[in-house]
Amino acid sequence: MNAEALVEVVLPGKVEPEGLEIRHGAVPVAGPGQVVIRMEATGVSFAEQQMRRGRYYDQPAFPFVPGYDLVGTVAATGEGVEPGLAGTRVAALVKVGGWASHVLVDAADVVPVPDGVGAAEAETLVVNGITAWQMLHRKARVRAGHTVLVHGANGGVGSVLVQLAQAAGAKVIGTASARHHDALRAQGVTPIDYRTEDIPARVRELAPGGVDAVFDHVGGRSTIDSWHLLAPGGTLVAYGSASTRDDEGSKQLPVLKLLGRIWLWNALPNRRRAYFFNIWAGRALAKNQFRTRLHADLTQVLTALQRGDITPHIAAQLPLSRIAEALRLAESGTVAGKIVLNP
Repeated sequence: MNAEALVEVVLPGKVEPEGLEIRHGAVPVAGPGQVVIRMEATGVSFAEQQMRRGRYYDQPAFPFVPGYDLVGTVAATGEGVEPGLAGTRVAALVKVGGWASHVLVDAADVVPVPDGVGAAEAETLVVNGITAWQMLHRKARVRAGHTVLVHGANGGVGSVLVQLAQAAGAKVIGTASARHHDALRAQGVTPIDYRTEDIPARVRELAPGGVDAVFDHVGGRSTIDSWHLLAPGGTLVAYGSASTRDDEGSKQLPVLKLLGRIWLWNALPNRRRAYFFNIWAGRALAKNQFRTRLHADLTQVLTALQRGDITPHIAAQLPLSRIAEALRLAESGTVAGKIVLNP
């Protein structure tokens, strides 16, 4: 007798956080090649903040269940799936669907969580950890002796980037509001207050020859400044347009403008490279290659966590039933680290 019931959060349309709905239903059944994960931790990402405004560039039609990633225990396996997977703790990147007590996932998309790593700790490093790892090692190829600029160094992705860059032997300059500076200094980061300081001028003081990499989620004017701060041979990795979160109008336009600019920069003979990082790039064309890379990179990140190279930053843990409060907190800009949701 399965007494469990499904609990999920539904985004019905463009709503304030209080407009999200809690829905109850039957636990999904694993089909061939699938597993049902009993969620232990999911999180609030910047993507959901954009989705509730209808501003995430490839979100599904309303209504849908948000939730970019999750960590939990495999509750059931479908036909053709290794039965030994049942009962193991795994992580999965899903883009949508994670804000639910039980989530159906392709078995090929789950990554085992190492022993001794808690669900909430692992959750802080699924989308944020893969993003940080791939930008740092696959795009910018940061090495010992490099100097890097991380925008939003206290944020979900930024805080992981900082730690992985330092583990690689790089020196880190990080932008953040003043209240986070003491914590950043304690980590060995040189902080810049993006609200009161002239970021380009300050970076040029700290790195007169330019920086080897910039990681920019702000978009707009910031991306242009970031490009001009690169040393010869340097790499700009843009991965968002946070500055346009509250804008009206086309959600594609900020991204298209950014892509056009990047194309132009890369066409010029200037010994610098620019990328727009999208975690889903290549999935449609080469699904197996995409999965293999994702599996390898998330395993590296979780191993770094287990080894102590990364300290997970959990801002708060709240139950799914308090989703409005969790989303308000995430959007307030007052927290450092990830807001984790529990069943």
